[in-house]
Amino acid sequence: MALTTHLGTIGLWSAGLRSDDPARLGEIADAAAELEELGFSALWIGGSPNVAQAAHVLEATDRVVVGTSILSIWQHEAADVAAQYAALAPSRRERFLLGLGVSHTALAQQYARPYSAMQEYLTALDEAPVPVPAGQRVLAALGPKMLRLSHDRAAGAIPYLVTAGYTAQAREQLGPDAFLAPELKIVLDTDRARARRTARELLGFYLPLPNYTDNLLRLGFTEEDFAGDGSDRLVDALFALGDAETVRARVDEYLAAGADHLAVQIVTPGARERLYDLPRAQWRELAQALPL
Repeated sequence: MALTTHLGTIGLWSAGLRSDDPARLGEIADAAAELEELGFSALWIGGSPNVAQAAHVLEATDRVVVGTSILSIWQHEAADVAAQYAALAPSRRERFLLGLGVSHTALAQQYARPYSAMQEYLTALDEAPVPVPAGQRVLAALGPKMLRLSHDRAAGAIPYLVTAGYTAQAREQLGPDAFLAPELKIVLDTDRARARRTARELLGFYLPLPNYTDNLLRLGFTEEDFAGDGSDRLVDALFALGDAETVRARVDEYLAAGADHLAVQIVTPGARERLYDLPRAQWRELAQALPL
């Protein structure tokens, strides 16, 4: 399926852009407007946002594409998602990308038959009174079956917690026409030991989740790489660590590996406790380094 929304090369991923708290919506709107002015071509709302939460970001911006990264199919009924999509103004609907995923057994009690469940979910979106077009939905695919599904029934894939090497493999499996937009975590810190500590604070949350570790095992990492919140080689493969020039080089690796678009996520010390922060100073620094 062709992507029906025009997307540039670099987007910004942030769970901090997701909130229903009226006290935070003004701050989020201001941050989203600034990110658009900085030149990021897409804003990816982290966690499991609903379409109504994405609508707040769409309302605060004029040009940037807004995507969910990712909306868990276990937390949001397909009928509700389609209804919220239909409620968007047509001009905002055109700038919206529905990123869907099957989440993880530890995070969704009803987790079962994830591949079949995703197929059924996509069918429900197709059959809604106002369908969510295949060209405006992307899947958080990791394994070969879900990658094929993202090619056949969506515009492509938005894999999370992956390496540049994985990106090259995914491009080969998807073929040249499907959209591929991996996510890359960035620690802007030239002290490498400290940057790795910052990275491990967040990586430790993901390593107990088999969907991620199974994919990393397929890439050649071992169980030893998962000990202690991640080996040095695992951290270095999954994160861009260092100054702006080093980060730019890592971004270029993913793009050279076949990514059409890269969703970059700033990681700061204490990231697991500060997941919903808006690190605007670091976003500005990052924007100076990237080809926006």
